[in-house]
Amino acid sequence: MTLSVVILAAGKGTRMFSEKPKVLHKLSNQPLLQYVINAAKNLNPTNINVVVGYKSDLVEQEFSKENINWVVQKEQLGTGDAVKYTASFLKGSQTIVLYGDVPLININDLKTLINISKNGLGILTFNKNNPKGYGRIKRIKKEVEGIVEEKDCSEEEKKITEINTGIMCMDTSKLNNWLSQITNNNSQKEYYLTDIVALAKKDNIKVVTHEAKNETTISGINSKAELVSMEKFMNQKKNIELIEQGVKIMDPSRTEIRGSLDCGSDVEIDVGCIFEGNVKLGNNVKVGAYTHIKDSTILNDTNIKSYSHIEASEVGENNNIGPYARLRPGVKTKKNVHIGNFVEIKNSEIGIGTKINHLSYVGDSKVGENVNIGAGCITCNYDGVNKHKTIIEDDVFVGSNSQLVAPLTIGTGSTIGAGSTITKDTPVNQLSLSRSKQTSIPSWERPKKK
Repeated sequence: MTLSVVILAAGKGTRMFSEKPKVLHKLSNQPLLQYVINAAKNLNPTNINVVVGYKSDLVEQEFSKENINWVVQKEQLGTGDAVKYTASFLKGSQTIVLYGDVPLININDLKTLINISKNGLGILTFNKNNPKGYGRIKRIKKEVEGIVEEKDCSEEEKKITEINTGIMCMDTSKLNNWLSQITNNNSQKEYYLTDIVALAKKDNIKVVTHEAKNETTISGINSKAELVSMEKFMNQKKNIELIEQGVKIMDPSRTEIRGSLDCGSDVEIDVGCIFEGNVKLGNNVKVGAYTHIKDSTILNDTNIKSYSHIEASEVGENNNIGPYARLRPGVKTKKNVHIGNFVEIKNSEIGIGTKINHLSYVGDSKVGENVNIGAGCITCNYDGVNKHKTIIEDDVFVGSNSQLVAPLTIGTGSTIGAGSTITKDTPVNQLSLSRSKQTSIPSWERPKKK
């Protein structure tokens, strides 16, 4: 049997109090809809159809690299109406309907639902202690008779705890037939997809259910509060998984993983750290308190000291970084490098054994091996219009408070005298300096306040 997937993602999400479409809000650094698309792809479908509406262009743009059939629902008139828009695009013998704001849907639950729905209509359900706000599964002698939406429930029906998650799977040809029969004769004047249950019963089609075991997997995100709560849940789960793998996390409640964190053996993470995007930590890596690492790789035996910020960089083996160091995108350090406090590096390669100890800026540079850059040094890489490269060859010593004005090459073994402004390439193994002559004025007096 073949499968078509329909993902409903047309709503604005008014309770988010945002101009951004609800499905574009991020959970663990990834849009809500991305989770559902990934789940859909794991089902090996014939095609994936996403129904969009509010600011559909933004949603399509965000997922432009995905193989998606985009279907625009011009006016949001209910779930049944939304699925109706996809009818002509459903190529599989079965169709499963998912929701773009239910990010943690369980793949095994979906596969089970698909399997049991081969000869009928399948509904994913859940037994909820407080079912307020959800449609109820109405049964007679254990057989499903229909789904009653919350606003249409009688007082007796409101006591039912088995709820409809909204996720359904059914024969595609039967679905198209049922969609043509749905009406909006209800309190909301909307076309409910759930009405197909009664239509299936009318056609003597068996209605089957599969109960999800974990509420989180069927929970939709409808507000910022729910988004934060889900973020907290996911973060706790990731921290526990890492601890079980042997990572020493000093305080899981104060460690944020907003993406993926891959750790080697004997990794230690202090409090207040944030890992964003895709981060890899090698063996015996130590990350100091309140460090922020984004889309970066830290190789073995490296110590990242407190309050450092590393983004889109690769830090080599046995490095010492920080405290208060900032590595901006495009930095690659080799083995045994020391980047000290309040040092900023951008788009640069730093060679083996090099030290940049404190209060310096290195940008758009290639720095060789065993270089020592003193305090307060700057590579002047920007002329106001264009960026230029600084090349510092091996065994160079750059004295404190020096400015290297790019484009520039500092020759192997060169020494730059402290306080110099260097504008020309320097010869190898020589001292280069540029200073004004020091003078003292005996008759000078300090100005006095009038």
